[in-house]
Amino acid sequence: MPFKKLHPVIKEIIERKEITTPTPFQKASIPVIKSGANIYCTAPKNSGKTTTLILTTLQKLKCEEVGIAPRAIVLVANNESALQLYDTFLKYTKPTLLRLYVADEKQHIELLKSEIFEGVDILISTPKTINKLLLLEGVNTTQLKIFSIDDAEFLTQKSSTTDLMSITQSVHKCQFVIYAEKMHPNLKRFESYFMQHAKTIAI
Repeated sequence: MPFKKLHPVIKEIIERKEITTPTPFQKASIPVIKSGANIYCTAPKNSGKTTTLILTTLQKLKCEEVGIAPRAIVLVANNESALQLYDTFLKYTKPTLLRLYVADEKQHIELLKSEIFEGVDILISTPKTINKLLLLEGVNTTQLKIFSIDDAEFLTQKSSTTDLMSITQSVHKCQFVIYAEKMHPNLKRFESYFMQHAKTIAI
């Protein structure tokens, strides 16, 4: 059972949330994500993709705060999605020491930069904002362990893909996990860039 092999703190969190049985998608994907491979995860809505993203991020970071540079980045389609995911993530990170931060596009980029420098473990953002921060040397990617993209259908838009390609060129030795409802040719194309040797979990 995927939940049984998770960090003790995560097990406590999901018990408190009364999540007892993994969905078929979680059963198939969590062990593979834990293995450290690059993965495309495709499954319909309400299959447990976002919960999987959160649990595997916490697992990868061992529920501990370390250093000041982000060790997990989660990309989303737009600012509204970023704020929603932040709220969802917070319900899981509260019992841990992990520092969660959302790069709110409505805030000035210099403010985001200074707050990130204070120390962040998990950074949630849009590709556009992360790319801006990288150009301003406002985010350090050297400590990244896991880079996830939630509801990745938005990457069919050229501007988002351009920003993503620019971001991934600054990232080395990191696990990439892409979540989507269906595999799109644009997503498949990333295998030639940062999704080398990627596995696919499809439900």
